[in-house]
Amino acid sequence: FGFGNANGSGPDVIVTNAHVIAGASRVSVMTREGRTHPARLLGADETNDIAVLKVEARGLPVAPLGDSDSLLVGEWAIAIGNPYGFLLGNSEPSVTAGVISGVGRNLVDRSGGPSAYFDMVQTDASINPGNSGGPLVNADGEVIGVNSSIYSTGGGSIGLGFAIPINRARRVVDD
Repeated sequence: FGFGNANGSGPDVIVTNAHVIAGASRVSVMTREGRTHPARLLGADETNDIAVLKVEARGLPVAPLGDSDSLLVGEWAIAIGNPYGFLLGNSEPSVTAGVISGVGRNLVDRSGGPSAYFDMVQTDASINPGNSGGPLVNADGEVIGVNSSIYSTGGGSIGLGFAIPINRARRVVDD
């Protein structure tokens, strides 16, 4: 999703997850209309799982940002993304709705691996493979998180989705 710039002509940057672009030799961004734009990686923070991209395009939508520090368990949450990538055969994103199930969740890989996510927003809005990097928004349409991961025994959504709080993502983008 796009972070806005000062003159309102479109996003300065596109924010996604670092794991989405990891290992890529080329990165591009596709709009919901199916237009593809080459993107340049400005930076990636693997620890926070945030990547910042630059796209030379005009008129792209800008997502308004909310305040993830003021989230309440039980408030509406809407996950936007492209589950299973382009397997569904088009560029139109999907939208799922649920609630904020928890805040400040810490996910640590119990198998002893290096993987850990801290202070995450938990939602029961369906987040599936391919939704990573999409926005989690509140009922006012403000981005409150970056969809990042799920907990699942079978690989699909079971109602345990996690997003990086937008206030942390904002700090990473500023850095």
